[in-house]
Amino acid sequence: MLTILGSPRKSCDGITRRETLRAGALSGLGLLGAGWPAAAQALSPDSSRPGKAKSVIMLYLLGGAPTQDMWDLKPNAPAEVRGEFKPVPTSAPGIFIGEHLPLLARWMHKAAIVRSVNHKGGCHNPLPSYTGYETLPSDIVSTKDTFPPSMGSVCEYLGQGNTRALPNYVYLPTYLGWGQSIRRPGPYAGFLGKRCDPLFTECNPTVDNPTLEKPGFNQPVRGVPLIADSVLAGNITLDRLDQRKSMLFQLDEQRRAMMESGAAGKFTRVQDKAFSILTSEKVRAAFNPATEEQKLQDRYSRTLFGQSALVARKLVESGVRFVNVTWDCYWEKCKINHDCWDTHTRNFTIMKEYNLPYFDQTCSALLGDLEDRGLLDETLVVVTSEMGRTPKINGNAGRDHWTYCYSTVLFGAGIRGGTVYGASDSQAAYVKDLPASPADICATIYQCLGIDPGSHVPDQTGKPISITQGGNPIREILA
Repeated sequence: MLTILGSPRKSCDGITRRETLRAGALSGLGLLGAGWPAAAQALSPDSSRPGKAKSVIMLYLLGGAPTQDMWDLKPNAPAEVRGEFKPVPTSAPGIFIGEHLPLLARWMHKAAIVRSVNHKGGCHNPLPSYTGYETLPSDIVSTKDTFPPSMGSVCEYLGQGNTRALPNYVYLPTYLGWGQSIRRPGPYAGFLGKRCDPLFTECNPTVDNPTLEKPGFNQPVRGVPLIADSVLAGNITLDRLDQRKSMLFQLDEQRRAMMESGAAGKFTRVQDKAFSILTSEKVRAAFNPATEEQKLQDRYSRTLFGQSALVARKLVESGVRFVNVTWDCYWEKCKINHDCWDTHTRNFTIMKEYNLPYFDQTCSALLGDLEDRGLLDETLVVVTSEMGRTPKINGNAGRDHWTYCYSTVLFGAGIRGGTVYGASDSQAAYVKDLPASPADICATIYQCLGIDPGSHVPDQTGKPISITQGGNPIREILA
């Protein structure tokens, strides 16, 4: 077990990446005032199982995907539990999944299904799945700097010494909760500070026919993820930007000479990334799905989720360590996609006609694209939600909130394919065998990345805090 030492406030607090991307903020004293320390000490892998994944792509289905209709069907349960869908065989002998995931059924020999995930963090609380932290916060519609860091933020923290233009943690297509005019906790750096937050893209989601939008009736959400403020202002040329960069670095040198600690002026890493996004065609191309062939874009689906997944592949191919793609709700902000995966009404219609076909298409396209490029053996793909849904179908043909038993699925690097861990009872209501916490899922992801799950990072007071909140890797599904 290894502990990272150092001041988290000096390490990661400061201005946001979006602020660094504004050309005006790149001049004068715009980037002075907070420092970046020496590179964080690397966390050691467990020598008995070295990490096989260079990157992680997390596909996050916000709202609570129904495990009973996807990964853990119960055909012998009563009608009010089993629902309308049937299980079908897959490429992994003895493993069955839902009939409306036919493309993914061909990939289950590369997958591990954990059917016994549960937590006590409350409904619609993303903190457990991103951090392993199960305590129910006072609210789940805002984030706090006292929360523990997400897995992606730990990857960002560890990458402080790299000189690449791209960050180690990118979140697509926009921050969690944007479409509901809230900011859900979970994906952030918490006590590690804002500079270890992800680089968030932005989006402008639309549907083909807005007049058809209402609760219980969904359409494909269109759009692409966008980098905010990545285009230079009209009066800022590349030469002028270079001049500002040179002046800024000179001011940094003077400030460093005057300060006692070495923290002042250590903004070089953030500055370089900001300038690179502004000036590098290669970096900007990594965020642009339109640079790929039309057939490949179609293969992922012309949805916001699909195009975000395509960008995720491009980013891991460019060396980004942790990429999150969320299927979110945009009702309050845009009056589209009311239900998302929170299907209290018409669950089976929404799943059959919209959610499952598009998810099946996008996820299988991602896996195929990664494999075609030789990246699946070094990329871990994780499919999860913040919770599951009730076994019993309600009076509106929907399923309600449920945290007592649901599934997470992992594909690719570090995973022993064709495996199932844990089991639910006869109605997929409670764990029957081998319970798994979100902290265990986090520990498994860290293990695949070669990061010691027993490691610690310092909180605001310097107290060492477990990066997995005490979770343990699920050895049975590791390759």
